[in-house]
Amino acid sequence: MSDHHHTHALQPNSQMCFVCGVSNPIGLKSRFYSVGDNQVELRLIFTDPYQGYPGITHGGIIATILDETMGRALLASNQERLMMTAKMEIKYRLSVPLNTEILFRGVVIKDKGRIAQAEGYAILPDGSIAVEATGTLMQIPPDKLSEMNTPEVGWRIYEDHEIE
Repeated sequence: MSDHHHTHALQPNSQMCFVCGVSNPIGLKSRFYSVGDNQVELRLIFTDPYQGYPGITHGGIIATILDETMGRALLASNQERLMMTAKMEIKYRLSVPLNTEILFRGVVIKDKGRIAQAEGYAILPDGSIAVEATGTLMQIPPDKLSEMNTPEVGWRIYEDHEIE
């Protein structure tokens, strides 16, 4: 089944999140798209500041993005469903090259409400999986969430022209 059968719906960003903050000067300003109800996608090209070994993206940066990607898979069906990662496991299979478009995909595997499980993948242009992650996510208590989600956080959908 090809991609055009899915709706690619842009997910919200925030102001200062390292992965998705539109105003974070050292952030990645990532744009995530919901693909169906339980899946999210992001495409990124890593430049030299994200290097680990020469020519290769640092594994910790990939882990950071997979962490966010798994959490955002749960947002695909409900944009208010912010959860936090409780546990994450990563398998590095292949190096992730710099200056190459990488597809990140997050999928919800099991959802029990308060706890959910997701998987995340970093996929090379030839379709091979370079890095895979599995994660257990936990609901953030509603009172904590409302404390965190202030107008300054800026959690909303931003149009392209609103991002530097």
